[in-house]
Amino acid sequence: MDLKERNQKIIDAVIKKSEIVCPGSLALIGVYGSFMTGDMHEKSDLDLLAVINDGQGRHLGRAFLQDDLQVAHDIYCTTWEDLENDAKYGHPNISKLMDAEIVYCADEKYQERLTQLRDTAKELLSAPFSEEDYAKAEAQWNEAEHYYTAAMISERMSDVLAGAGGAVYFIENAIAMLNKRYFHYGVNRAYEELDAMPRRPEKLCERIENVISADSAASVQKHLTALMKETAAVFRDVKEALAAQDRPAAGDGLTGTYEEMYSNFRNKMYRAAETGNRHLVFMTLVSAGAMFSEIASEADIDRYDVWEGYDPQDLHKAAKAYDNLLDGYLNEYKKAGLQVRHYSDIEAFVLDYQPKDR
Repeated sequence: MDLKERNQKIIDAVIKKSEIVCPGSLALIGVYGSFMTGDMHEKSDLDLLAVINDGQGRHLGRAFLQDDLQVAHDIYCTTWEDLENDAKYGHPNISKLMDAEIVYCADEKYQERLTQLRDTAKELLSAPFSEEDYAKAEAQWNEAEHYYTAAMISERMSDVLAGAGGAVYFIENAIAMLNKRYFHYGVNRAYEELDAMPRRPEKLCERIENVISADSAASVQKHLTALMKETAAVFRDVKEALAAQDRPAAGDGLTGTYEEMYSNFRNKMYRAAETGNRHLVFMTLVSAGAMFSEIASEADIDRYDVWEGYDPQDLHKAAKAYDNLLDGYLNEYKKAGLQVRHYSDIEAFVLDYQPKDR
């Protein structure tokens, strides 16, 4: 029996069982995976998209071993809700929805419903890359960071590999999402698809191969760190490019920011230096850095590194460095045509601040 004949027998069995145990539950059947991509071989299993209308359709699910060919099959039932979620493109593994060849359809309305879901996904995929798209990719990247942490704090090789495996999986997903693509060909040809994506680390697949070829926990961690760093750089570039599209020119958006950074952080730095409070210096710089990042996300300003002058052994040096940073930031005010609000004393402030009599 050839594979085509075997596949048809499985499909016919699913259809016949549906007619007996759950009539009306089976909407359609599609074939995807290696038999759609042309990558099948003598040990290939059949990947079926069996879409069901209700819970009774789950009786069609079955995993089994085919002893004569030493092949296992998994007849997995998919609900319309599953496909609707895939059509939202929250992950790049949607070839089941997009590429399956329909070989059985109980009613034309089901084919129309599937076509509508495919059109929804196609519309999302073809639209210009947006902040929402970045957020979807970032969700995958956040998962990669979670697994990276697990790999880095583990000592046993098996635990390190488990963390690295999760990180690599979600990195690949994140890169696909960053390029608004989905995987057509499965894991077998993942490198081929990843290499064709423009938004990626230059040596992405080589970096992945280094991770999975490493023969010690330390080596896995080293190569995984390199992969994470390069992927993070790609995400930063994409995020900055997106921000630049919508970021207004420096102007009114900067008003008051110099005064606020002076008020919130400068005197804390000097007070902490005088009292030797290293924790206060450190956390003040954390807050200052967050404020600079927030300003940069909303206005076109230069990059300011609050950590450049940090010296845990010389807190006065760190305080002076923050002063120098503020002096540099005054250039943003000058470029925007803004003036720092100075008052000789509180009376002068009150006089200016209060409404004038009419």
